Amino acid sequence: MDPSRFGRATGIDDGVAAFLDSLPDFLGARDLRAVARAIVAARARDAHVAWAIGAHVLKVGLAPLLIDLMERGAITALAMHGAGAVHDLELAAIGQTSEDVATAIRDGSFGMSRDTAELFAAGARAGARKGVGLGAGLAQVIEKRRLPHRRFSVLAAARRLGLPATVHVAIGTDIVHMHPHFPGAALGAATLEDFRLVARVVASLEHGVWLNV
Repeated sequence: MDPSRFGRATGIDDGVAAFLDSLPDFLGARDLRAVARAIVAARARDAHVAWAIGAHVLKVGLAPLLIDLMERGAITALAMHGAGAVHDLELAAIGQTSEDVATAIRDGSFGMSRDTAELFAAGARAGARKGVGLGAGLAQVIEKRRLPHRRFSVLAAARRLGLPATVHVAIGTDIVHMHPHFPGAALGAATLEDFRLVARVVASLEHGVWLNV
């Protein structure tokens, strides 16, 4: 165990960069530095830095940080599944997301919010009809309807910045699919277009970075 790789204490006014430099050169801290270096190297070569995120990344309030990274060029492509898109849509619409699952499962109301399903359905139709994919279709709905908290939407931010943002769903896995008039054909067509889009990102990923977050 080389003491030169140990962590060290920092002062309260030293800042974040000093804190990161102070971390020990082992395990997670070492991996964090390696990721940072890889991102910097990728952007220096104008290569993609793609983030594939789970729903909790948005659910716990990290959307503003992702949007900032997108604006700074540290994220050039974004991919998520259907639950992430549900959270993104609800954040844009009402400024909050999630349900009390234990209570809602018990009384049968879990996932039955009509507003969420109608917005998601509109996004699926737009994405299929215009051939732009589900992520872009949802972003179009968020912007067209001027949802009051759209500043929290990573999908809307990606569209504004011209970045690919894709949503990958399996039929029956998301709360919006339970609604009787949800457009399955449009959903399938839109998410298939997003699969093709993310495949193009992966095909051009040489010297780039793919992060599963």
